[in-house]
Amino acid sequence: MAERVETPLTAERARSLKAGDIVMLWGSVLIARDAAHKRLVEAIKRGERVPFSLEGETIFYAGPAPTPPGVVIGPIGPTTSGRMDPYTPFLIERGLRGMIGKGRRSREVLDSMQRHGAVYFGATGGTAVLIADKVVSVEKVAYDDLGPEAILRLDVKDLPLVVLADSHGNDIYVSGPEEARKLMGV
Repeated sequence: MAERVETPLTAERARSLKAGDIVMLWGSVLIARDAAHKRLVEAIKRGERVPFSLEGETIFYAGPAPTPPGVVIGPIGPTTSGRMDPYTPFLIERGLRGMIGKGRRSREVLDSMQRHGAVYFGATGGTAVLIADKVVSVEKVAYDDLGPEAILRLDVKDLPLVVLADSHGNDIYVSGPEEARKLMGV
């Protein structure tokens, strides 16, 4: 059975989750991709005020498709998380607690997650319409000029995710293939 997880996340809550856990996420998440990450990190480094606090935030690495009439948001699927890795440790150090995406994370990101209590969730690629159905509301937060890469805030209910990497050093991208080799006897 999937565990209900609510945002904002605390370090303690993030640390309670283990790689392989299936969760249903409820609450507010930010959407941000490469260009927004770069701009956000540069702004913070320059000492500029950004329109939200990172403390307890979860960022979904995604860019929604255009929104058809009558729905809250267009299809929204995860993008490759590794593209955000150059910025992620900096953001985790400033309170980012959760990330949603797909693909492996760098050693620097995984180490930062362990030090600061953060969790990496996976959203299955190809489920963009299902994910969009879990979005209750959308608000533009920052960098509107980036178009589909602007930072948005979504309110989600029952967003199905799996913990891909936890704050204890466990990583499905390492343990999954190891388990598969054991099962196959190789």
